[in-house]
Amino acid sequence: MNLIQAILMGIVQGLSEFLPISSSAHLVFTSNFYKVFKGIEIVHSNEEVFFDIMLHFGTLIAVFIFFRKDITEILKALFKGDFSEPKAKTGLYIILGTVITVAFALPLDGFAEKLVFSPSIVGILLAVTGVVLIWSERNSNKTLTPPLSQGEREVSLKQSVIMAFAQGLAVLPGFSRSGWTIAAGLFSGLDRVTAARYSFLLSIPIILGASMLYPFIKLDLHELNTYNWHAIITGTVVSGLTGYLCIKYFMRFLSKFSLSVFGYYCVIAGLGAAVFFYMV
Repeated sequence: MNLIQAILMGIVQGLSEFLPISSSAHLVFTSNFYKVFKGIEIVHSNEEVFFDIMLHFGTLIAVFIFFRKDITEILKALFKGDFSEPKAKTGLYIILGTVITVAFALPLDGFAEKLVFSPSIVGILLAVTGVVLIWSERNSNKTLTPPLSQGEREVSLKQSVIMAFAQGLAVLPGFSRSGWTIAAGLFSGLDRVTAARYSFLLSIPIILGASMLYPFIKLDLHELNTYNWHAIITGTVVSGLTGYLCIKYFMRFLSKFSLSVFGYYCVIAGLGAAVFFYMV
C-alpha cells in the first residue's frame, strides 16, 4: 500500500459508493489493475481489507455531513417516542431494514469475500447490476421525481423492507448497494430522489457497524502497527471529500435524469473487466 494507490482508491471509493456502479467492484478492479500494470502479484493482504473498510468509513462521514439535518430530525423523533410522526417511522424503518440486511447478508458473507479474488466474476455481477438499473427505469410505474427543493416523499414499511433485502443482496461485490436499493425503490413505487435519499440513510448503520466491528472480528489487531497509516488516513480523507461532492451532485442529477446511463456503464465496464481479468 503506497500513497498514490491510496489516493486513487480514495477517489474511486468516493465516487462509486454513491453512484450506482458498485464501490466494491471498482475497488477490486482498481487494486487489481494497479497490480497488473505495476507487475505485482494479485494477492490481497489484511492491510488492504482494512483499508477498504476505512475508505467506506470516509464515505460514511460524508453521508453524516450531507444528511445531518435528516439524521438529527430522525433521532429527535425517535427519542420523543411519537411513532406516528413520519421521521420517527423512517427511523424505525431504518432499524428494521438494518436487521433484515444483516440477516440476509450474513449467509453470503463468506462467498462475498472469496469473490474479491475473482475479478472476472465481479465484472459479470456488475453487468447484472447494470441490467437491473436499466430494467428498473423502464419497468417502474414512472413515478414523477419532484424537484430537489421540494424534499422527499414518505417511504412505506413495504418499500423499506424491499430496499433492505436489496441492500443485503448487495453484499456481493459487483452488486451496487446504492444501485440495487434505488432500483428496488423504483420498483416499489418511489421516485428517484426519495429512493436515493432513503438508500443513503439506510446505509449508515451497516457501514458504521462494518467499520467498527469488522477489524475486531476479522483482523489481527497486532498487525495494525505494521500498516502504512499515512496512506490509509490520506485515502480515507480523500474518499470522504470525494463522497460528499458526489452525493451533492448525484442528488441533483437524479431530480432531472434517468439512472439508465449508469446501467449502460455498468454493463460495458463489467463485461470489459470480466474479459480483461479472464485473459490476464
